[in-house]
Amino acid sequence: MDELKKIETEALNMVALAKKAGADACDVVVASGSSLSVGVRDGVLENSNRSESDALYLRVFCDKKIASVTSNTKNDPQTLAERAVAMARVAPDDPYQGLADPEKLFPTDRIEESIAKLDLYDESVATPEAMEKSALEIEQAGLGIKGVSKSLGANMSFGTSGFILATSDGFSGSYQRSGFSMVGSFAAGEGTGMERDYEYDTATHLSDLANPASIGKTAGERAVKRLKPRQVKSGAYPVVVDKRVSTAMLGALVSAINGSSVARKTSFLRDMMGKQVTKSSIRIIDDPLMPRRSGSSIFDGEGVTNEKLSLVEDGILQTWLLDSATARELGLETNGRATRGGSGTNPSTTNCYMEAGEQSPHDMIASIKEGLYLTETIGHGINMVTGDYSKGASGYWIEDGEIAFPVAEITIAGNLKDMFMNMTPASDLEFKYGRNAPTLMLEGMTIGGK
Repeated sequence: MDELKKIETEALNMVALAKKAGADACDVVVASGSSLSVGVRDGVLENSNRSESDALYLRVFCDKKIASVTSNTKNDPQTLAERAVAMARVAPDDPYQGLADPEKLFPTDRIEESIAKLDLYDESVATPEAMEKSALEIEQAGLGIKGVSKSLGANMSFGTSGFILATSDGFSGSYQRSGFSMVGSFAAGEGTGMERDYEYDTATHLSDLANPASIGKTAGERAVKRLKPRQVKSGAYPVVVDKRVSTAMLGALVSAINGSSVARKTSFLRDMMGKQVTKSSIRIIDDPLMPRRSGSSIFDGEGVTNEKLSLVEDGILQTWLLDSATARELGLETNGRATRGGSGTNPSTTNCYMEAGEQSPHDMIASIKEGLYLTETIGHGINMVTGDYSKGASGYWIEDGEIAFPVAEITIAGNLKDMFMNMTPASDLEFKYGRNAPTLMLEGMTIGGK
């Protein structure tokens, strides 16, 4: 943390230099990080990669003009400031860009205490030797499953990142987070009949990460279950969507309510503010204040105070995701969802989730006479302007309320507007990733088979 404070002081110095060079306003972001990953295959270390990076982003405003420059923290700050101001003076006008409203900034005297409460940084150090041991445990457990024929590799990764923001409005703040992840992938069967599957987990703290053997066991069992898939007849069927896919569907909804997409008129929900977009039983929340979560922070990429947002309440769309520039373009106010890229900000979620329903996935499957349990989709078949959805798919066929056999080489199609209105969440919500959704039931999806 002492190193972060030192860099934060250097960022404030860069702000002062940019103002001295002629900027009306400016901000500085310094992003630093380090990562280590270890991979094994067939009981042998396959790769070990370590990386470290630091980058400084200076953004200056001269009247309605804006320019950004990127450098590392060791370059001459005065030259960088002068170059950025010179670039801004010849840039085209952008009436929406600018720093966030000072009244919305998080109080700097409360940052250190508030960040500590989120518990985002694990002091544990993952050594290459320990990571290799965990990866080998994943592989050993997967290969121990009857029917698994091949390891496709197991990997463990560890990383830390630091974020520093300083603005000419007097804001300065920083935080550090850690991240751990494990993944195992296996194949079952032989030749053209081979099937593969995987399992992974991520956490900000090592102690919250799943047991390596459980990762390998789950991945191996999934691969074996996919053996000898069949095709099914084309038609309209109910679909139970596994959490690995339902989270991606939540991501599609989040993309559709991104203020940037709405401003560009590239969202199929651009006219749906204050209207029903899902069943009335559904709530979708974005909460940046959850301890030990990967998307947590007390302030966003502009220094704006982060607060819990209800995105969809009782099926009604409540808000767009907004940073300051997008909010100005739409005639609204930012809701603290700015993420910082090299040249500016973009709206995004923090820790987004769909609340759980009442019915278990088992009961959902039991209620279906004939339908699909969807576990994987293939391709990028979403038109975000119209909401049309069509993807390759695989999973398991449901007959008389039970899983009957694996299916593959099918397509699943519909329109996201209809899909959102016809989805029912199950009771199995888990908080594991940046976006989380429970298993979903979708009525009347079009399945293309033989």
